[in-house]
Amino acid sequence: MCNLDIFEAFEFEFAPVGIKFSMNRPKDLPGLDKKLALCEMLREAQQSRSGFYAENGNHNCQVGPYILGQVRADPGMVSGQIGPRIGVYQDARANRKIYLNMPRLAEGTGSYTWFAPLKAIAFDPDLVILTAKPSQAEIVLRAMGYRSGTGWHARGTSVAGCAWLYMHPYLSGEANLMVTGLHHGMKVRRVFPEGLLLLSIPFQLLPEIITNLQEMQWDLPQYSWGKEYHLQYMAQLGEEISRETHC
Repeated sequence: MCNLDIFEAFEFEFAPVGIKFSMNRPKDLPGLDKKLALCEMLREAQQSRSGFYAENGNHNCQVGPYILGQVRADPGMVSGQIGPRIGVYQDARANRKIYLNMPRLAEGTGSYTWFAPLKAIAFDPDLVILTAKPSQAEIVLRAMGYRSGTGWHARGTSVAGCAWLYMHPYLSGEANLMVTGLHHGMKVRRVFPEGLLLLSIPFQLLPEIITNLQEMQWDLPQYSWGKEYHLQYMAQLGEEISRETHC
């Protein structure tokens, strides 16, 4: 398990959360004592002291158990019947499309979802989800490509945002960036204020991101210089590089 303490240095308003998808009930976490949507469980974990686990009976939205492989597909949902009736999609064929390639666990393989704030986590997470202001997210995104030059991407759909928050990063091994206020279920439930960035980081990327955060400069001086000085400095850099390459 990586040392995740460095994320505490950001002083996020909403606590970073670790998540694990398992066929087994955890021994050291209490069960969730209410019913929530999968997207709401992230917020619940941020407010909890030690975390919890959730199972099928804790969900009050049918998308969560579906993408976790806890239930079979509901024909009314995956045929696209819901979206047109709530005004999100023009017709069922448009709504149906999101389910054709929706990332989800194989049936029977995600019976329990473990949640814990990083400051109290006692298990090796499959995902770490950060809820960040843009200035905080910029540092983490820069850390993703600091050594490798790897870019970042944002993927999602207007409904079933939980599939892209949880399943896509876990199954693809790629981090995902989402913006609060853009996804129907989370917006309806008022899970977060709009305009925050959700960074979902899979376990494969955590060691490199943490190492890069430890090495790189977080607060780049260029951000406080102002435009004119920045342009002057970049021009000077260009001249220096030109002289070096023509020596």
